[in-house]
Amino acid sequence: WYWQKEKREPYVKFMEANYPPGFSYEDFGPLFTAEFFDPNQWADILKASGAKYVVLTSKHHEGFTLWGSKYSWNWNAVDVGPKRDLVAELATSVRSRTDLHFGLYHSLFEWFNPLFLEDATNAFKTRKFPTSKSLPELYEIVTKYQPEIIWSDGNGNAPDTYWNSTGFLAWLYNDSPVRDTVVTNDRWGVGSICTHGGFYTCSDRYNPGHLLPHKWENCMTIDKRSWGYRRNAQLDDYLTTEDLVKQLVETVSCGGNLLMNIGPTHDGRIAVVFEERLRQMGAWLQVNGEAIYGTKPWRAQNDTVTPEVWYTFSPKEGRVNAIFLNWPVSGTLELGEPQAKLGETQVKLIGYKELLKWVALGEKGMAIALPQLTPKQLPCQWGWTLQLTNIN
Repeated sequence: WYWQKEKREPYVKFMEANYPPGFSYEDFGPLFTAEFFDPNQWADILKASGAKYVVLTSKHHEGFTLWGSKYSWNWNAVDVGPKRDLVAELATSVRSRTDLHFGLYHSLFEWFNPLFLEDATNAFKTRKFPTSKSLPELYEIVTKYQPEIIWSDGNGNAPDTYWNSTGFLAWLYNDSPVRDTVVTNDRWGVGSICTHGGFYTCSDRYNPGHLLPHKWENCMTIDKRSWGYRRNAQLDDYLTTEDLVKQLVETVSCGGNLLMNIGPTHDGRIAVVFEERLRQMGAWLQVNGEAIYGTKPWRAQNDTVTPEVWYTFSPKEGRVNAIFLNWPVSGTLELGEPQAKLGETQVKLIGYKELLKWVALGEKGMAIALPQLTPKQLPCQWGWTLQLTNIN
């Protein structure tokens, strides 16, 4: 897009300097080799991350499908490049080795597809592209791979009527093989984002910091500057595990899910830096998962006295979780929101055996004495959880 459509100078110059004259985007097809792609290894990394669902980009805006689509002749992973059905392989591994829900991302429009460009020229009064390409593909992936999440994207500035989104969704929820379990997002045509959908995504990297009335998702990237793999990325370009834990905690406190993007390599690897981030997230969730999984937003999302404290509520246990991202130097954590009850309220640090001592601060708020722990004794390295029981 930057190279061929926007013709941004650094990209054009890079292509001229590093590729033969006349090299086209299609010439990248055979260079996508995936020789190191091991779907079992991917599934094991995903499981270790503590994630509950995974979404694979089955087709992005350039139209190349990672499955052997009947509607993408000679521009798919079975005919060109890997010569493998990557969607089928990952779906099989995820389902046989993990409990993750398997989802697929699919782009409605395609940047350079002549049929789409023709429809766009006709102000979308003609519908050659959706009827011969996009819709058949959607029915194909649902029937063939039975994804439990359909993550639609790329409306190409066309309305949902052009894409016949309501027709497809009616089939999906009423007659498709996944009708009882499927979940969808909100990107189905101009005007639907953040307004219509199973869960709202609103924009990329959406993290409002306050409670929303509708289920939503923060879809963001570990590489701050890209959704794909960048060979020239610097260490600073990657969010740290502290950054990622903060994103997760803020998102869940406000009623959202976190969809964390990693860009695999052309030869089929999850780069070690991404693997490390995923495994560290999993290690954090092993300790603090009770404050994340199956929780609901509490009456307050973050604390009014101490910054970087976020709340979740565990309805089954009737417990309030206070996740604090900074360990106070004083050893005392002040919370402005909880109303404690003398002789009833109990405070526990997840990963530490004994109950913690606390005092009430007036009608609302409490000061909690944290245990003095050596780095080895800390339950985890980033962000800690207090479980508060019998709170008003």
